[in-house]
Amino acid sequence: MKIYLDCWPCFMRQALSGARRAGASDAQQHTVLLETLEQLKTLAQDATPPEMGNHIHRRVREITGDRDPYLEAKQEATAAALAMQPRLEAVMQEAADPLETAARLAIAGNIIDYGAAESFDLDATLERVLGAPFGIDGMAVLRRALERVDRVLYLADNAGETVFDRVLIEALGRPVTYAVKASPVLNDATLEEARAAGIHQVAEIVDTGCDAMGAPLELCSQAFRERFEAADLIIAKGQASYETLSDVDAPVLFLLQAKCEVIADDLGVATRSVVAKPSPHLAARFGG
Repeated sequence: MKIYLDCWPCFMRQALSGARRAGASDAQQHTVLLETLEQLKTLAQDATPPEMGNHIHRRVREITGDRDPYLEAKQEATAAALAMQPRLEAVMQEAADPLETAARLAIAGNIIDYGAAESFDLDATLERVLGAPFGIDGMAVLRRALERVDRVLYLADNAGETVFDRVLIEALGRPVTYAVKASPVLNDATLEEARAAGIHQVAEIVDTGCDAMGAPLELCSQAFRERFEAADLIIAKGQASYETLSDVDAPVLFLLQAKCEVIADDLGVATRSVVAKPSPHLAARFGG
């Protein structure tokens, strides 16, 4: 997905937020903002939003010397999500359709996103996502795919969201490989956050081989690309996964909330929509 002009204010917000979380001085914050503007001026026509975000957060780390500016935020999000586990378990016990309910819980967790906003309400989001109609409903495609595939590649998004992902992993009924970032970027999950959520108890954890948001394949390791290319079903969480993989010919089911107007417009849904979107490849293979 390409960058729209409406993305620019979000990039500036991310730059300032990241710098402040890293404890940057006023002079360093000024430098980060100026460099962000300069980078925006020279963006390639086909650049994706995560490419710009990657540049911003890498420069914040370089300028401030803070390897993980969002570490505290990730720990807090994981703790908040873990505190909700009894509620998630209760929801699953009462679910008439466990797979759909688990997918909705995973999508609800996608609200934990400091790239999209500085705050979120897990309780309110959970209630909304459980009751809202799908903006795009790919559950039938997912069910047919699960009848025919032996394993699922699951692309993680944010720390804390990992706790919600665990519920869906357990409901898939297939072995899962869970791919996290190789090193910190924004509040994306790394191995540390995945283990804190207990993902290692239900899935094999690997990394993408890079610190880029989403899964820009040209930046990922050869090992990850081979896993991606061999996968018969890929569940890709979050907006950055959609932004980096929506034009890739692969069997992907995108699970996300459309948290901004740019993403919503690109998907053709209303803002805040609950989305389970099959890629054309996945729909053609398992569409019925």
